Amino acid sequence: MREYELTVLIHPDLEMNLQPALDKVKKIIEEAGGKITKEVDEGKKRLAYSIAGQDFAVYYYFELDLPDEKGKARKVTDMLDIADEILRSLLVTVDENRLRMEAKRKARKGGNDDESEDADAEEAAKEKEE
Repeated sequence: MREYELTVLIHPDLEMNLQPALDKVKKIIEEAGGKITKEVDEGKKRLAYSIAGQDFAVYYYFELDLPDEKGKARKVTDMLDIADEILRSLLVTVDENRLRMEAKRKARKGGNDDESEDADAEEAAKEKEE
């Protein structure tokens, strides 16, 4: 399984009853063999530019696991692209370096957060040089 992040922009007219649209997104993920590990309703926001004549959308964020099988992630994005309730979607893989950095940050006890961020940036630069 591989970790992904999915952001979905749902049509603003569905704001009062999001459940059918969310059920459709979840069904698409489950049919591809995926499993949702986290979901966050980020609420209705103004878009930077109009999409399908809409200036607002309801943002929904998911963290999910999809099988490594070829085409599973593509299947999810293709199905979301043709869903009428979805204005836009973005599915990206989770950066493994970021996950390692977050794990290191959590493992550290005490210390100043600013200092740990500086140390993480230095570690990332060293890894990049190698």
